[in-house]
Amino acid sequence: MRNILKGLITVMMTAREDSGEVSKARIKTHKVSKDNGMTKENGAILVTGSIGECAVLTREQLEQLAQFDTPTISNAVEFFNLRPKTQGFMSPEIKSMLPIEKPMVGYACTVKVSASNSPTSEQMAMWMDYYKKIHENQGPVIAVVQDIDPVPVGSFWGEVNATTHKALGCIGTITQGGVRDLNEVNNFRFGYFASCILVSHAYIHIEEFDCPVEVGGMTVYPGDLIHADKHGAIVIPKEIAPKLAEACRMAAYAEEPVIWGGRKAIESGQKVDLEELRQWRSEMMNRKKASIAEFSK
Repeated sequence: MRNILKGLITVMMTAREDSGEVSKARIKTHKVSKDNGMTKENGAILVTGSIGECAVLTREQLEQLAQFDTPTISNAVEFFNLRPKTQGFMSPEIKSMLPIEKPMVGYACTVKVSASNSPTSEQMAMWMDYYKKIHENQGPVIAVVQDIDPVPVGSFWGEVNATTHKALGCIGTITQGGVRDLNEVNNFRFGYFASCILVSHAYIHIEEFDCPVEVGGMTVYPGDLIHADKHGAIVIPKEIAPKLAEACRMAAYAEEPVIWGGRKAIESGQKVDLEELRQWRSEMMNRKKASIAEFSK
């Protein structure tokens, strides 16, 4: 919730434990200066969601994260020892359905949709409330859409809805449902991540929004920070987001001995010496251990 009082924006957020249950001990109140936290001049972005920590990243910090591919982001997240290496990213069914020039980095605005049955008048009225929610978000938004139909039959996404979202400040979508109008949407560089391509919109309507959604085998919460490219999508823990670009640089640095040594051997047309390979891999592991020690403090 947000209360504006004497020039301060007070955001009370509820943090969840790994079990998914609310921990009262982790409820926090964050105060951000209305002049310093959300002005266009300094580029700072206040992100709020129904569940999760409050994170303030500058546009420069977000742009730095977009300089790395999603596998490098995944490698860097591991340095912080916050979660198992098998968690935090979406399953391979989620793919970019259009060419993507650079990674998409933004904050989740979540919605559940269905297309199997005609919507009620109440559900039809939800469209503008949902658009209002996107409009209220500061900074880049990614629409994360759970299609609750057993098998996707109607697309939430097409030229009209993608154009509308782009005009509201949304940079792309991730859905385990389908998308359509590929040529038209490709013309304005809107991230189009989905599990399939569909022909019809059928009876598409909104069931619920600003709620936890299940997409690509994981739960995404409103306000989650997401990084996605042609490899897939990952959720970045907000508590490490300000340090993650530096961790990415260290992840790349750790791999240099093997990559540079291997490429030199390839260019020379000679098989790599196994003892040299062992040394390169040993140095790589030592650099990774040093980074884990540094970032997991």
